[in-house]
Amino acid sequence: MSLESEFNRWQENIQDPTLKRFPERKPEFQTTSGIPIPCILTPPDEDPDYMEKLGFPGDYPYTRGVQPSMYRGRFWTMRQYAGYATAEESNRRYRYLLDSGQTGLSVAFDLPTQIGYDSDDPVALGEVGKVGVAISSLEDMQVLFREIPLDKVSTSMTINAPAAILLAMYIAVARRQGVDTRQLRGTIQNDILKEYIARGTYIFPPRPSMRLITDVFRYCQAEIPHWNTISISGYHIREAGSTAVQEVAFTLANAIAYVQAAIESGLDVDSFANQLSFFFNAHNNFFEEAAKFRAARRLWAKIMRQRFGAKNPRSWMLRFHTQTGGSTLTAQQPENNVVRVTLQALAAVMGGTQSLHTNSMDEALWLPTEKSVRVALRTQQIIAHESGIADSIDPLAGSYLVEQLTDEIEARAEEYLRRIDEMGGAMTAIEKGYIQNEIQEAAYQYQRAIEQDQAVVVGVNAFQVKETITLERQQVDPEIEAAQCARLKALRQKRNAEKAQEMLGQLDKAARSDENLLPVFIACVENDLTLGEICGVLRAVWGEYSAHTL
Repeated sequence: MSLESEFNRWQENIQDPTLKRFPERKPEFQTTSGIPIPCILTPPDEDPDYMEKLGFPGDYPYTRGVQPSMYRGRFWTMRQYAGYATAEESNRRYRYLLDSGQTGLSVAFDLPTQIGYDSDDPVALGEVGKVGVAISSLEDMQVLFREIPLDKVSTSMTINAPAAILLAMYIAVARRQGVDTRQLRGTIQNDILKEYIARGTYIFPPRPSMRLITDVFRYCQAEIPHWNTISISGYHIREAGSTAVQEVAFTLANAIAYVQAAIESGLDVDSFANQLSFFFNAHNNFFEEAAKFRAARRLWAKIMRQRFGAKNPRSWMLRFHTQTGGSTLTAQQPENNVVRVTLQALAAVMGGTQSLHTNSMDEALWLPTEKSVRVALRTQQIIAHESGIADSIDPLAGSYLVEQLTDEIEARAEEYLRRIDEMGGAMTAIEKGYIQNEIQEAAYQYQRAIEQDQAVVVGVNAFQVKETITLERQQVDPEIEAAQCARLKALRQKRNAEKAQEMLGQLDKAARSDENLLPVFIACVENDLTLGEICGVLRAVWGEYSAHTL
């Protein structure tokens, strides 16, 4: 097929009237000088093989993006990660962000919640509400989403080991709002393998943890078809010190393990693959980062089509959320972080992200204030509405540097995947410590480069100034822990104690069987069992994971 006919076919696709379009966007795409912006650049006539290799946006292998229109049809979702203190405090922050133009919610949970403990557990002492919102019960979850209609907003929840239980709470809140759960849209991170690799908020051993994940796949495929059942995360792998290549390789290695586990549980690959999503980091090396996203898309499309035999084109698409690099932020001269975040956000957009969180300038120091969060959100809005980079689809395509970097990242990531396959897959590579050691070595080499002044970090090892930080500080009231514990005590006193014990028994029985646990979790939280109580039963049945025993 000729380039002209291919372009005409693609152009018909992009002009599909079902494509959404923001009413605030200008009716014609042009520069401030009135120069028309083409929707896509095509190669010169003397290079006929160019498009065969590169393809079009929305076409396999999706190097240029998973949607034919990309941001000309709809901007990425602006999804600022937020959550602290109590459900009431976080609810106020969410409504503030939505009123400021945010288009999706992203929930941060405190450490006790992340590892399956209630706020009044002795283990939680001093940690309640410190790095996210404290959620111990359905009552807390209802407060968290008060006056936020769940059929009108997309919600992402960064939760892993107890992800299925928090999803059950979200479903229960939707039911109480009268929302048809089949209309729910959002994501749970639900990525336990990267916890063993890089982050550490695991609870259970790998096998029952993988069972929880495939239970979520099966339940959502039938009951919540628009929900992303997992957000396979390279973000935390990068935060632990990996390179860009390692971020792609180890993320996709984990993704392969999840797909294989779901297939082995009896699911058809095309029944769940379109509900998989990914989560990547964006660092400062602009062209490498943009190329990284393109390479990851292309590599995943080939894996799903060739390795797993997926037939549905939606199963081949790598859809991803991006967060700018927390580990790149500096406590020194924190205003400089606005520039870093802008560069990183630009790389994510130029790489074709579907949703984006921009970090706040003060996050290396403390929880971000409302003002710094607003500046971070405005960074995305300025990029979207003022920069013009969203007017043309994949504008970096054809750059010699970008295409060479895309090819090289793909090739190096493939080599890592080959080695991991030879070991027996991601789980075995994790058990042997291979992935962890590769990340640790990369982190060591980067830190060494900084200390030896071979890598410049502005304000840290170069261009330092003596300064007093004058930014406003966000603090968590220490009284919130006592108040949260009091609410939990009142909840346990007013609930039906006999029914609660009955539900704990049903949960114990289900955990020892092959029964899908999602409906059981929903019944448990609707009868006011707490997160800690549910996880306590699962701990008793499955045990806890201990890294040093491997």
